[in-house]
Amino acid sequence: MTDMPGRTRDVIRIAVPTPARARRSLTAVLLAAAVAGGMLTGPSPGVRAQEGSDRRFAGLEWTFVRVKYSSWNADGFRARYWSEPWAIDGPAAEQNLSRRLKSVTAIRVNDPIVLTLTDPQLFQHPWIYFVEPGNLRLTDEEVPLLREFLLRGGTATLDDFHGPIEWENVVREFKRVFPEREIVELTPEHPVFSCFYKLDAYPQIPGLGSFFAGRTWEKGGFTAHLRTILDDHGRPMLMINWNTDMGDGWEWSNAEEYPGYIKYTADAYRMMINEIVYTLTH
Repeated sequence: MTDMPGRTRDVIRIAVPTPARARRSLTAVLLAAAVAGGMLTGPSPGVRAQEGSDRRFAGLEWTFVRVKYSSWNADGFRARYWSEPWAIDGPAAEQNLSRRLKSVTAIRVNDPIVLTLTDPQLFQHPWIYFVEPGNLRLTDEEVPLLREFLLRGGTATLDDFHGPIEWENVVREFKRVFPEREIVELTPEHPVFSCFYKLDAYPQIPGLGSFFAGRTWEKGGFTAHLRTILDDHGRPMLMINWNTDMGDGWEWSNAEEYPGYIKYTADAYRMMINEIVYTLTH
């Protein structure tokens, strides 16, 4: 693909949105309130946090929910990567991220799972993950389900897609979900950058192939962005990680043969743990 700067005409830049008052499950509301008020001082019964972990978020619970979706080029993608787009980087990426979140916080971390958007279990989880959404094709049945999930207080993270062509696909698919809402930018002033780790800038994590090629970008996606769609109360319903590959950062974090990649895996963990903590507490 010819390298070209990513288009940004679909984006409105903002700094810090209005504090969230989104509707969510009773359990999530109570837990978030307890964290904010300092009432939760220890882990859930039967759960022991790793020594040295941050106990502010004890009592919260999280599961890595990978979404299995339909794509417009599944056959071609499978021929090239031996995997469908929705499954890329798994299961190592979610296993490693889950272990890291458990080791540095007192959040109760469950085993990763895979769900479709039509699965009745979807609404039992506050956070879901789309990898390679540049290939995403939502069905007519999935569109209203995803809209309801997000408006009820759920959050969807999008990761590992790059360049203007894949960006346009994400814009098109989520315009079907929220035709009345715009995609906006989350800048480093937003609390997602400081809710656990303090990050001064949004990191660009190269996929391993780009790393071997001596660059951090691919498919013309030169600059990394964190973007979202806000609900009526200013809560980010999406964490759109564009022009960055967080999943490779987690997947290859244990690969000792790539010592130069460690700095990227560290940033991938920090940014995503911030996104998870923010999701569970806002």
